[in-house]
Amino acid sequence: SVADEYQRNEHPGYSAEMPLHGHRWIDVKKKERGQAPMVDVAYLPTMCMHCDDAPCIAAAKDDAIKKRDDGIVIIDPVKAKGQKHLVDSCPYGAIWWNEEQQLPQHWNFDAHLLDRGWVEPRCVQSCPTGALRSVMITDSEMEKLKSEEGLEQLEPEIQTKPRVHYKNLHLYKKCFIGGTVVITNSGLEDCLEGAIAVLNKDGKKIGEEISDAFGEFKFDDLEPASGTHRIDILHPEYTSLSVNVELRESIYTGVHVLKPR
Repeated sequence: SVADEYQRNEHPGYSAEMPLHGHRWIDVKKKERGQAPMVDVAYLPTMCMHCDDAPCIAAAKDDAIKKRDDGIVIIDPVKAKGQKHLVDSCPYGAIWWNEEQQLPQHWNFDAHLLDRGWVEPRCVQSCPTGALRSVMITDSEMEKLKSEEGLEQLEPEIQTKPRVHYKNLHLYKKCFIGGTVVITNSGLEDCLEGAIAVLNKDGKKIGEEISDAFGEFKFDDLEPASGTHRIDILHPEYTSLSVNVELRESIYTGVHVLKPR
C-alpha cells in the first residue's frame, strides 16, 4: 500500500515520489522461532515512530522536519533536500535516502490522506487481517489503552516517546522453551495431556504450564541467551522427569517419556 501511494506519486507539501527500488518506508520484518515440530513465525512492521522527542527534528536544519499538532512528523520535501545526515539521526532506521532527489524520506502517516478526510492511513485501510490500527485519542486515553492491551514500545530504552506501539512484541523479541510429553502404551507412544511442566532458573520457579491434548508445553516471553534453565515434568500417575536446557534462542527440547509409577 505504501508503494501504491508514493511510487510515481508526488504529494506537494507532504512527500516527493518514493523510489521504485530500495525503500521500505513500512518495513515488515520476519522472525522464525524454534525447531520442527514447534515453530512459530512473527512479523514486525517498522516505520517512522512519529516520536514526541524526535532526534530527527533536533538534527534538521531550516525547520526541515516538523511535528504537527496531531502528532504526525513531516519531513518537508523541499527544505530537507541535501540533508543526508538526517538518515543517521533516526535511531529506528526509519529515514531513507532518495539518491536521485537528494532527499531524506519516511512514512508520514499518509498525512495527505488524513487531511482530505480519510479516517485512517492507507496501510490500515488495506490490511486484510486487521493487524494494523490507528487511533485519534488523547494522551491519557492512550495510556489507558496501553495498559488494557499490554502495548509496548519497540525500543523503550531510546526514550524518544514514540507514538507507534506494539502488541505481543515478545513473539518477535523474546524466546520460548517447549517440548512434548508422552507415555508408552503397548509399545506405542501416546501424547500425555495434563502433565505439569515447571520452569526453574537459578533455583527459582519462573513458570508453570500444563501439557495440552498433543502433549505439548511452551514457556514464552523468555530473554534470549539467558543461560541454563531446568524443566521439571510432573504427573500424579507417572514418574517425574527433569531436563536442563541452555537457552540461547527459542528451543524445542524434544519428546519426554514418562513411565508409570
